[in-house]
Amino acid sequence: MAGVAVIGLVVMVVNWLLAHWWVLVAGLVLAVLAAVGWFCNRQQRARWEAVRAQGLRYALPQLDALHHARFEDAIRDLMRRDGCADAQRVGGGGDLGADVKATDPFGRRWVIQCKHRRNGVRGSAVGTPDLQVLNGTARQVHGADVAVIVTNGRVTAPAVAFAEQQRLHVVDRRTLGVWASGSRPLWELLRAMPPPHRRSALS
Repeated sequence: MAGVAVIGLVVMVVNWLLAHWWVLVAGLVLAVLAAVGWFCNRQQRARWEAVRAQGLRYALPQLDALHHARFEDAIRDLMRRDGCADAQRVGGGGDLGADVKATDPFGRRWVIQCKHRRNGVRGSAVGTPDLQVLNGTARQVHGADVAVIVTNGRVTAPAVAFAEQQRLHVVDRRTLGVWASGSRPLWELLRAMPPPHRRSALS
């Protein structure tokens, strides 16, 4: 009985639509317009996001005021601004020394450890042990071509010397200020960069 009732209902609906075909046409037109509107809105949002990313700037006081997790987000966003479309924040418990990972337009894999200091230069300095953690995991665990430590604070002289010996890159407060407030990609501000893996529109 239920099957007969369902079939009868379907037949009735089909007959009604055949008699009122304009309802079906109107529904299809509205569906198409809705789909076009959704697609155009999505494209517009993507364009605005691209414009926002290209114009992204941070002043050092802004970075100082961030929570450490938001500081990692800011570093990720700056890498995206510079053309690293796959930049992602991976920091957290068990991150093994990697807070941000990215691939630059030249094919180089970046692993970044972030050290945020609420008090900026008055906070505790980044020391050799911090660099040792990065050195022990960036290449062996994360496959980094470029291993970087970024801080809005101070870096000790022994840590800088250790970084040079181990081919690590240190982005101190001064370099961070230049990078975050300007439009030059980070790789133009660092020395002894590894060669590109592939040619790019930026090369």
